[in-house]
Amino acid sequence: MFTGIIQDLVKIDAVKKTNPLSNVSNPDINNKNRSDTEITLNLKKFKKLKIGDSVAINGVCLTVAKLNKNLATFQIIAETIRKSCFSSIKKGDRVNIERSLRMGDRLEGHFILGHVDCIGKIEHIEKNETESIILIEITDKSILHLIAPKGSITIDGISLTVVKMIENKVEIALIPHTLENTTLGIKNIGDIVNVEVDILARYISNIYQNIGNNKKNSKIY
Repeated sequence: MFTGIIQDLVKIDAVKKTNPLSNVSNPDINNKNRSDTEITLNLKKFKKLKIGDSVAINGVCLTVAKLNKNLATFQIIAETIRKSCFSSIKKGDRVNIERSLRMGDRLEGHFILGHVDCIGKIEHIEKNETESIILIEITDKSILHLIAPKGSITIDGISLTVVKMIENKVEIALIPHTLENTTLGIKNIGDIVNVEVDILARYISNIYQNIGNNKKNSKIY
């Protein structure tokens, strides 16, 4: 679990396409969950990192699979590639990093699982010295009811507040510190970002829909 407070902005050292099922007689078995890609980053800022630790990279919860001093390698399965902007990741890209929450840590943002719902596309950027505005199109319209004005949303792993909704677009206000220390400061119009809705909205919606489906002629959203 994470809180969306970015701890470092790191360049990707290497991207490797993998094919672990190439020697399997039936390569379609568990095809959805195979490891398609490995990425390696230099996480020198994070001490005592070990294999098996969880790290959020651009908001995606990944596990340290290999560790060579400061170089940490993460495996990304096909489902994650499909749901996130890792489909276009390449060497040299800069990504937001946050280690998993520890008991006793401050809760500076909001609870984040690192399970990306969809990608968003940046439609508009307006920057000034005190406050900047970014408008993001949500590509999966089925999650729009889980996003509320003044509610929390995660963009590329950053805990942010929704200013307002404009149809299927989310307006976000950013302070200079966020632009200077996260990927949003280097994004351009047309770039894609990872989007995760608030976990509370996800569970409440699921409960209400189940209540509605269990009552004749009644469906609550």
